[in-house]
Amino acid sequence: MISDGMADVLRSLRHDDGSVLAAACARALGVDGVAVSLLVTAGQGAQPEPEPLWRSPGIAADFEELQFTLGVGPGLDAAHSGTAVVAPDLAAVRADRWPGLPAEALRIGVAGAYCFPLGLGAIRLGVLSAVTSRAGDSVPEQRFADALALAAALTAQLLERDGNPPAALGTAATVPGEIHRAVLHQATGMVSVQLDVSLADALLRLRAFAYSSNVPLGDVAGDVVARRLRFNDDNDGTDGPLSPGGRKG
Repeated sequence: MISDGMADVLRSLRHDDGSVLAAACARALGVDGVAVSLLVTAGQGAQPEPEPLWRSPGIAADFEELQFTLGVGPGLDAAHSGTAVVAPDLAAVRADRWPGLPAEALRIGVAGAYCFPLGLGAIRLGVLSAVTSRAGDSVPEQRFADALALAAALTAQLLERDGNPPAALGTAATVPGEIHRAVLHQATGMVSVQLDVSLADALLRLRAFAYSSNVPLGDVAGDVVARRLRFNDDNDGTDGPLSPGGRKG
């Protein structure tokens, strides 16, 4: 049975904008932040990637960007598998499950994550993610029930709108520093041409450089599109980005 707070949220889904919805969902679920992302395919042969529809500012937004930069995490697993993925204590997650993510998540203040797929059967639409700064031993039953109800309601509205979800789920929230995914898609195509690799491999190169350089993926993509950064094959066979002036990084 859902809580009274979640019942209020479900009644407001069609009317509130993204920032209001994110705050209301976080309160109802008893977490520090909530994000909703939709699966979008950048091009032929590319795996669908979560693209933000709306999300809370702060650690929820930071966690979404971290997952997108690393290309791993509970949100991506939930979106692609169609099953809920919960990690109430990220510090207890096996190191090889989401390489690099637990330590970085703790660094930005995320101790637990709860991710629920948006979809129906084999249809994969996106993911609802909730994060908390407090680790737990298990998932609170009420939080799990409320999150499932919210994910089901979001899925129903997405399917009702026939491909026009933002209007159904509130106005997409503008988050300062938000990655412009269209720029990333363009940068991925440019790197694919520069290195003569697939779009999937090009995105991996961009992610690897962003992570190793501790630079937001959106900034790296912007530099590639602006031609301040170009990826080349080094003579030793190691792929590395070079700026026009020849400076690495």
